[in-house]
Amino acid sequence: MEKLTTIREQLEEHLRKHGMTINRFADLSGVNSGTLSNILNGNRPISMQQLDRITSGMGLPDGYFYDLYIDECIFHATPDWRRLGPFLLRCAELDKLDCLDRAIRMTMDNVAYAPMLFDMAETLFQEGKNEAAAILYQCVAESEKFQHSERLALCQYRLFMLSLSEDQEANLQAAVSFEPYIDRLDEGYQLDAYVKLINVNLFLQRWKKMGELAEKMGEKAEIQYKQKDGLYRNQLNSNQPLIFYILYSYLIRAKVCSECGDYERALSFVSLYSETEWIKEPQEDENKIISQFRQWSIANRYLYRLMSGHVEVLNEYVDYIANMKDEIFPAICEIMIAANHFKLEVDHILERFNEYLVYKEQKNMIGKISEQVTVDRYTRLLTELGIYYLNKKDFKRGLDFILDSMENCIKINSTKGIVRCMGLFEMFRQNASLNATEHYKILVSEVYKINEKKIGSSIGYL
Repeated sequence: MEKLTTIREQLEEHLRKHGMTINRFADLSGVNSGTLSNILNGNRPISMQQLDRITSGMGLPDGYFYDLYIDECIFHATPDWRRLGPFLLRCAELDKLDCLDRAIRMTMDNVAYAPMLFDMAETLFQEGKNEAAAILYQCVAESEKFQHSERLALCQYRLFMLSLSEDQEANLQAAVSFEPYIDRLDEGYQLDAYVKLINVNLFLQRWKKMGELAEKMGEKAEIQYKQKDGLYRNQLNSNQPLIFYILYSYLIRAKVCSECGDYERALSFVSLYSETEWIKEPQEDENKIISQFRQWSIANRYLYRLMSGHVEVLNEYVDYIANMKDEIFPAICEIMIAANHFKLEVDHILERFNEYLVYKEQKNMIGKISEQVTVDRYTRLLTELGIYYLNKKDFKRGLDFILDSMENCIKINSTKGIVRCMGLFEMFRQNASLNATEHYKILVSEVYKINEKKIGSSIGYL
């Protein structure tokens, strides 16, 4: 029997098989009988609404004819946005992303569709249909890759945002791909883009790149702030008032200096984000930002003095952060690094803040902390806890923390973290229990599988 290859042929076969007249099917489907007759005679193209009604009238699942519709009404016909637009939106609603991708790529030669595809991508992005939006952004970016348009830059920014995940290597690739486009963005998007790039580089520990990005962001924000000269200081499309980006620039540059061991310079940047007299007539949202940065400045003064060897400030630091629940978790991470560096006894601190030694979403008074930053901090905390207990010869607890950290490192694809955990376990392997050794073997096999995927080799070639 010859295969029915068109929607019309399948509709005709359905009417014949069920002994149904056009008028009867019109009543079932809600499509006018005259319209149905014209469709069956090939005198009228099928609209998206009509296609869905016909599909429902035939008792078939939503989207059943979409592959055929692409061939008949898009590929073998002059694309019409009145049909294409609703079809793409319906594909996104039904999560038929393969059909969405096929249909768009068939229209790529028509550059006139790029603005409409971009607007649709923005709509889907705002609705949280991220996978569908990413397909549209990618197609628009490809069609305009030789242009220096703001739309191309915004597509690349959206793709960067949508690609961020727990996978550190994937995030690095996304950041490197996006960075050349950041200065083409509209000013309103630029500053938030800098923040996101900085945060990606933060948990990748790319300190030099972080410093460069923070300096550029601060300069741009300061220029905009001075231009507004005390007028409305919330940049369109930015998540925060302009003063946030200036102060955040100083905070990040202080962090970079501290990581490089230059605590004196780090403290000089702390002064810059604690002294905010230059802010003219701060509004309510700005006062909240000022208050948050002042809190951070006090905590970080303690931290940088501690890391520079003034261990006598530890108890003051602990007492200060104890009154700010949102700051306890990040502070504990830093305290454990200092404890291991200076061989400090901090059992009393761990006992005091035991409930904070777990992974959970972090926030502060001006917003939610990036998930990537929180995951990285928690993974580092597990490692530092492991080192702390290994130094105290509590081998079981220490190795359990190291293995938990290694498991998290594998999850986020942190090569540095994995190598560090493996090195620590091997150093203390002779002190490991049978269960810990078996757990370690399982994790090592996971690492091996990940590496095999990266290099494309197999056991057969060993």
